[in-house]
Amino acid sequence: MLKTFPKGGIHPPENKLTADTPIKKMPVPRVVYVPISQHIGIPAEIVVEVKQKVEIGQVIARSGGYVSSNIHAPVAGTVTKLDMIVDTTGYKKQCIVIRTDDKNESNYQEPEFPLIPEIAMAPEEILQRIADFGIVGLGGATFPAHVKLHVKADKHLDCLIVNGVECEPYLTADHRLMLEKTDEILVGIRILMRALHIERAIIGIENNKRDAIERFRERNPKGSGIQIAALQVKYPQGGEKQLIRALLGREVPMNGLPLDVGVVVHNVGTVFAIYQAVQHNRPLMERVVTVTGKKLEKPSNFWVKIGTPITDLLAEAGGVPEGTRKIVSGGPMMGKALKSTDVPVTKGTSGILVIPDDEASRGEPRSCIRCGECVDVCPMGLEPHLLMNLTEKSLFEKAAREDILTCIECGSCSYVCPSHRPLLDYIRFGKSITKQLQTKSA
Repeated sequence: MLKTFPKGGIHPPENKLTADTPIKKMPVPRVVYVPISQHIGIPAEIVVEVKQKVEIGQVIARSGGYVSSNIHAPVAGTVTKLDMIVDTTGYKKQCIVIRTDDKNESNYQEPEFPLIPEIAMAPEEILQRIADFGIVGLGGATFPAHVKLHVKADKHLDCLIVNGVECEPYLTADHRLMLEKTDEILVGIRILMRALHIERAIIGIENNKRDAIERFRERNPKGSGIQIAALQVKYPQGGEKQLIRALLGREVPMNGLPLDVGVVVHNVGTVFAIYQAVQHNRPLMERVVTVTGKKLEKPSNFWVKIGTPITDLLAEAGGVPEGTRKIVSGGPMMGKALKSTDVPVTKGTSGILVIPDDEASRGEPRSCIRCGECVDVCPMGLEPHLLMNLTEKSLFEKAAREDILTCIECGSCSYVCPSHRPLLDYIRFGKSITKQLQTKSA
């Protein structure tokens, strides 16, 4: 029987429209808009000036502290502006605007990157390379990878888990990456195992990606210490705590971290980025993005330069169809609707979802009928109806005591609510206010 996490979860329609669509290279845009805050933590500090020429891979903003990350130029060109622009969060963020030069014309061929299976770097060199080259978690959280890999002496680490679940409906960026870069990901896992001084790793992949599971099993050499684990299809299995529980049966404590149970978790995209950094001296300057939707003319998976306007991606996928109601950064469950498509792709952009009128409408919210369905599906064992009520009444201290901050914002509660109550919207708001209050009192 396939493993899964035991508490809560749902089964929304998968809608993996681009699962069989190979990754295509996006044309390099004329202008890129590179935010200096593309990670959890302190924004990076700009180290370039207007009118300065930059080369591909050059550091243009340095890490602003320990929990921060370097930002590199995704193109060669000239810095034309240091500006405040709206990013995918809907808020204005400081940004470096670069106009590309002839090195980035569509006929320019970047060098090939052959597989390098031998790992020459020592563990401490690997960790430094990951920090220097701006690697962050590409599963959505964008936590600086070097911080997650820093294991304190009092922690006993025995397993690396590689997250290949991609349980969010519509998104297929990780799926395609696993199919097309299998060998590189396996080398990336061995790089991390060396850096962490461990001999065990598990790749968790949901069973709706049988081709990826089989590909890894075929390519994974015997005695590698890497296990390929097929998982039952259930959302939100890609959550760190849910994945650890499914694969190892270990329960991460409330407000705890995977390291508390001897585990580090990294997304497959992050592992591939680490492979490129260590084996090919290549910073994180591009990523795979799924551009999808049922009415979209050419839904696709793209290799995209960081800073590329989302307008360009939509144009490459056939343009925005008539009758579009929403364009979402991410998937339908955890993604956020965009105010405008004139925003750039960042390190955390996994997908762009175009939603038509007939699928975007919410039902009219009604009073809670105390059915308990939101409680049944919550993978964290919370009471979403209570957390929404406390937020509505501005009872944030009580919401904190009811563990509102442990919500992973998966949206399962809103999905099943027969009264169409905007549970996740209120809980997100309640979390943000609770965090602000706790920061002020600290």
